[in-house]
Amino acid sequence: MEQTGQQIFQFLSHYGYWIMLPLMIIEGPMVTLIAAIFAKLGAFNVWIVLLLSIVGDMIGDMILYALGYIFGLRFVKKFGKYLFINENLVLRMEKYFHQHGGVTIFIVKSTTGLSWATFITAGIVKMDFKKFIVNSFFGGIIWSSFLVAMGYFYGYLWKEIRNSIEWIGWIVAATALLSFVGIILYKRSRTQKMLKNN
Repeated sequence: MEQTGQQIFQFLSHYGYWIMLPLMIIEGPMVTLIAAIFAKLGAFNVWIVLLLSIVGDMIGDMILYALGYIFGLRFVKKFGKYLFINENLVLRMEKYFHQHGGVTIFIVKSTTGLSWATFITAGIVKMDFKKFIVNSFFGGIIWSSFLVAMGYFYGYLWKEIRNSIEWIGWIVAATALLSFVGIILYKRSRTQKMLKNN
């Protein structure tokens, strides 16, 4: 078992970055958290993990923006149910855009949830692309830095305690997962509150 773990660790050390970026485009937060844990364990450079997290997240944002820009509400009507968004949500987000402008991207990226709906809506309303990128970048720095710091902390716990307790890795992994789920639920509740107050 230990030999298998070492082989996986060596594989990640050599090829992890190439795997990490495309996964961060698809599911940035969870991959960032896991990569930060492995960074503390020595598999990755934590600063490269942070950079890839920001870049991967922004690429994902741009893809969503492009889908909204090119296909408009047709995309939401056809595929929205698979992304947990609908026309009503997009229309409410559009109203929020008109009231608060580009800062909406920053707020959603750094503090709230429903990023998919927000970035698709930004494309639908033809938001200025430069403003979109700038706010996505700065919001992404805050969100990615938070995730990397949290993952690095859990990696520290794992590294410090594993010599005393063999199965501590499972406890740390479960705690990290529960923390992540809790943050996502909190972000979604903030988004719902934001939209209700709009």
